[in-house]
Order: sequence, then C-alpha cells, then structure tokens
Amino acid sequence: MRSRLVALLGVLVVAFVGGTACGPNEDSRDKGGEATGGASNGGRSSNGGATADGGSSSEGGASAEGGSSARGGASDSGGSPPTGAATGSGGTPDGGMAGSGGGRSPGGGTAASGGTAASGGTAASGGTAASGGTTASGGTAASGGTLNGSGGGSPSGAAAGSGGAAGSVGMAGSGGTTGDGGTAGVSGCVGCTFMGDNTVRIGASMEDETASAAPFDARYLYLAGVLPAAGDCESCSSSCGDWWGCWQDWAQPPGQYVTSFLERAESATWRGDPRPQIPLITYYTELQASGLDEGEPQVAGLNDAAFLARYLNDWRLVLQRIGNRRAMLHIEPDLWGYVRFVDSDPHRVPAQVTTANPTDCAGLEDSAAGFARCMIKMVRDYAPAATVGLHASAWLISVPGDGPDTGAFMEELGAGEGDFVVSDTADRDAGYYESQGRDSWWHDDADALAYLGWVRDVAETICRPAIIWQIPVGNMNLNNTPDHWQDTRLDWLFAHMSDVAEAHVAALLFGAGAGEQTTPETDGGNLIARTTAYREAGATSICP
Repeated sequence: MRSRLVALLGVLVVAFVGGTACGPNEDSRDKGGEATGGASNGGRSSNGGATADGGSSSEGGASAEGGSSARGGASDSGGSPPTGAATGSGGTPDGGMAGSGGGRSPGGGTAASGGTAASGGTAASGGTAASGGTTASGGTAASGGTLNGSGGGSPSGAAAGSGGAAGSVGMAGSGGTTGDGGTAGVSGCVGCTFMGDNTVRIGASMEDETASAAPFDARYLYLAGVLPAAGDCESCSSSCGDWWGCWQDWAQPPGQYVTSFLERAESATWRGDPRPQIPLITYYTELQASGLDEGEPQVAGLNDAAFLARYLNDWRLVLQRIGNRRAMLHIEPDLWGYVRFVDSDPHRVPAQVTTANPTDCAGLEDSAAGFARCMIKMVRDYAPAATVGLHASAWLISVPGDGPDTGAFMEELGAGEGDFVVSDTADRDAGYYESQGRDSWWHDDADALAYLGWVRDVAETICRPAIIWQIPVGNMNLNNTPDHWQDTRLDWLFAHMSDVAEAHVAALLFGAGAGEQTTPETDGGNLIARTTAYREAGATSICP
C-alpha cells in the first residue's frame, strides 16, 4: 500500500504542476492504530470520549458503568492510520510541513520515520492574487514571502505591477490601492468580523480547569468512532458504548455528551466572571465508521448508500443536539484531501447522496461535492445558529500555486456555502517527531510565513475566514519527554498575530493530536499565560 501511494503521489505531483490532480504526503504511517480502535484498556480518549473501565475523559465526559470509547472513541485525537495508509491532514510531499492528522484514527501509533521539513516553502511563483490581478513579472515572495509588505510588495522590493491588483490580500499594505488604479485585493469578501467579534479568537482542546484559567474564546472536541445500525441505540447500553452518542452516563439519552459539552462552554467563567466560550465540534467519523482503509478506500465508501444513510442520520443527531445554540462545526479533517487525491474534480467522485438521505439532500448531486453541500445544508436546517466549515489539507503546500488551487478545489466541493475553512499545521509536537527521526519544525520565519500565505490564498479563493486547528502545544522550555515535547508553533503565532490576521485567520485553536503529546495541562502554563497576555493587551483585529 505504501509503495503504491508513493508511486501515485509522484505521478499526481507531476500532473498537479500542470494544473490537474494532487495527492497526500508520501510519508505513509506504517505502524499504528487500527481504524476502529479507541481508548482501550482504560486509556484516556481524545478530547472527551469516555474511556474504558470507567476512566474519565479529558473534556469531562465520564463513562457510565464502565462505558468505554474503545474501538470507536476518538482516542488521543488521532493515532496513526492502518498499516500502509497515507499520511493525514497537513503533511506535505517531500517531508514539508508536518502531517497534521496522521490519519486521525485512534490507537496512538507512531509516524513512520523519514521525511524532512521543507526548508522555507516558497510562495507560488508569480504571486497570483486569489481573485484577480497578479504581481509584476518576477514578483515572487522570497523565502516564503512576507505578510507585511507595504504596497503589495514581496521581499526584495518586488511591487505589484502598474494597475495590477495587489497579490493576495494583506500584500496591499496600508492605504489600500497599488499601482495606477489597482485595487486592494479581496479582503472585503472575507470579512472583518466572525461570529460577532472582530478579533482573532483563541481556543483549545482542554479540561474544564484549564478552560477557566484564561480568557479563552473557544473550546473543541472530537466526535468519532462507530455508528449504530438503523434503529439501534435508541437508548444507551454496553453494545452502544463505543458510539459517541453514549459517551456519557447510559441513563441519559443518546447525544447527551454533546449537550453537556455545549453547556460547559456556555457557562465558562474567567476570574469569577461569566465568559462564554464558543464550542467547536470536529466531526471525524467517516473513516472509522466505514471500516475501510484510509484514503481511496474510505472515499469509495461514500458510494455505499446504506452506510451513507447511517452516517447522515448520525450527523442529523449531532445537529439536533445543538439546536439553536451557537457552535462551530468542523467537518471531516483529511477526507476532502483524500477526495482530491482520488479526483481533482469533486463532482466526479461518486457518493449516493440522494438515495442515502432524500429528506435532506433531495436535488443535490450524487457526488462528493453534493455530499459536502448536503452536510452544510443540514446545519442550516437543524442548527441555524451554528457556523460550519470544511477542512482544507495542506498536503501540497510546497507545490507552487497550491494555495489558490486548494481553494478552487474547496470551492467546487462547496466550501463557499460554509462560514469558514479549517486547516492545520501538524498533528504532533516537532520534538516528538524528531524523536521518531522526522523533521517537522518551523525552522524560521519563512516556514511559518509560507504556511500562513497558503492559508491566506485558500481563504481568499473561497472568500471565507480561516480557522487554524489542533496546533501543537509544545514549547522550547519543555524537556522532550512524553506529554512535554518541544515545538515553536504556538509561541511563534502569538508573537506574530498581525501576520496571523493578514492571513484572514479568525481563530487559533490549540490541542494535542495524539496521546503523549503536549497538552494545555502539561505545557507548564504557557498557553494560559500567552492567552491571558494576548487578551489583556487588547487582542488583534481580524482586519489589522
């Protein structure tokens, strides 16, 4: 499987440079968790799934009477995928940015060794703007580009051509116009507020005590695992304990786990005063529930009408549990990247949408694009106060022009019908990956700015703000032992919030992507201190 994926990726990258297909990171994760695995034997389930033998969850969802998330709980926010499966969301070809998802299947498996970080990740040649206008000939951004050029300039003074639009908003600098009559790009279509706030929000996957220790704006958890058969699990029992709908006291009705999470977020406090947090739910269910291998096989599962019916019924229950509450819904990290791997045109990837759910999906296309659009439509119908976004995988970030190309793919998929787009940087701390023989560091500003430039291009193409999710929590004061790994991403982002805002990022969400990674509870208080200082300093406007 690994060799076949590597060979396919080589073909697809060559084709992609010519403007067609793409594929995920060649670093498949060979050794690791089973697709249906969860937090077994009492292990802590990721972000809240109840653990086996009655262990409490990190988000507070304790198991009742020994109810476990084994074989289906969102264990550790993603271990490695089944043997030979391709890397998860975020990984780039040739080692590039660290793979962020690592096939978020539970089990806590480790990444295969090998693969080095892309050094610098240069901006797309020519610096094309997401919606019109390109920079002057040769005006590419040096060593990853800058987000702070004044007047559309890239480093080394490459300015926007006469009359041309400033390439990729944020490059327009102060003043708005460039050249002779040029326009200031597309920042207006992305917007300067998100869910009632005009500043970049900070959130995390965290325990209740941590959530009240700083002025956090948001909090997230996973829903993952198995799905019950139609008509089963109308009440919770041992046979339903692996399903997220029963990750609570089994005397409570199915889905109470979500309701309780929403209630905790709404009732959050800071320094004794109410400070409600926006809950974000990452719905990562299709892979494990399908029982198929990660990648092309799981995409083929969308064409199984019986499976898709159970899946969309489950999605409806999530939305019904949210009802009229405020929430953010993050749909299926990794899946859309694999859809793109199968075919760069999501309209050509079959999915039995209307047969599976004629009630909610009538009139939509029987394709991956129709499937994504139906999931968004269901949010509007059942959870009208919630916002929703699809996940964009940065797997080809090192390929010139991939930001706009990923944005165009996501737009065809239906991302523009949502409210935001989600991406991520890595699923494990860089120090941990280094211990496994893999280089995933942001080595310098160029690496970080290249990633933000990619996010900016995707956001501008879709005309929706971005959320960067599951950012590793490690910092350089830690000692590179389990739960205490080093990384630079968190501190770099807090130190460069103007660059974050220039990339149209509406929220930074921090959290461990696997077991034994650094968490907000094991980072020495760094995230709490950074978040507190950020808010007390007045925060950063989404449109600086």
